[in-house]
Amino acid sequence: MKTPVNAFKKAIADKRTQYGLWVSLLGPLNTEICAAAGFDWLLLDAEHTPNDPLNLLQQAQVIAAYPDVHAIARVPMGHGYVGQALIKQYLDVGIQTILVPMVDTAEQARELVRCMRYPPDGIRGMAATRASGWGRNAAYAKEANREVCLLVQVETREGMKNLDAIAAVEGVDGVFIGPSDISAAFGHVGDPWHPEMQALHADAFSRIQKAGKAVGILTLDETLARKHVEMGATFIAVGTDSNLMVKSTSALAAKFKDGAPQAAPKGNY
Repeated sequence: MKTPVNAFKKAIADKRTQYGLWVSLLGPLNTEICAAAGFDWLLLDAEHTPNDPLNLLQQAQVIAAYPDVHAIARVPMGHGYVGQALIKQYLDVGIQTILVPMVDTAEQARELVRCMRYPPDGIRGMAATRASGWGRNAAYAKEANREVCLLVQVETREGMKNLDAIAAVEGVDGVFIGPSDISAAFGHVGDPWHPEMQALHADAFSRIQKAGKAVGILTLDETLARKHVEMGATFIAVGTDSNLMVKSTSALAAKFKDGAPQAAPKGNY
């Protein structure tokens, strides 16, 4: 057995824009439908859903049947013992790329880098797990540090204040801007694309790029998504499975019943 090359990590390092979809409906069937759609990556969300490691394993196994699609998992939290344990479990089930929400300081980012890596570069525990083919890949422990990918999510006032230091941390591969939480933190609850927020996003993009790191963001608006790509977004989510279902089901019901379809929720990412 061989340690899989992390094609997503290589693509964002080469500044090749990767288009993704947020997957929140737990799977496995809806995950397979999304995996077959042609996206570069799918984000399996465990922060705002009841996803657990077993369910993430099942979804990762489904996605593995589509080699051009990369599975990324978002942990519900990244700090403290619980965060360390979850990161270890996600990596052990074979998910190579982890997105961690609410990263506010460079110290937190450095600790996350250590959680992602085996000694001597980190504190990830050694075990024969699915990631190593249950021990059949004897080289895994020596090669895994090279292939894991850490994405940190900045979405608070403190995080924005410390953005330069966070982006400069060695081992952080990309920084994801959380538009909904940032807008709430800056007094624009429910309005992530307020002009003040768009200016803040542009500044954040510039700062992350200056550090030589990949920039990520999510938007459900096609025009804004294309604008973010022009701004240099390296990994961008252009939709969510839940939003697509809300819009489609509401529109279909409205065709046969009186009244306009309800607006799809903007979500909190």
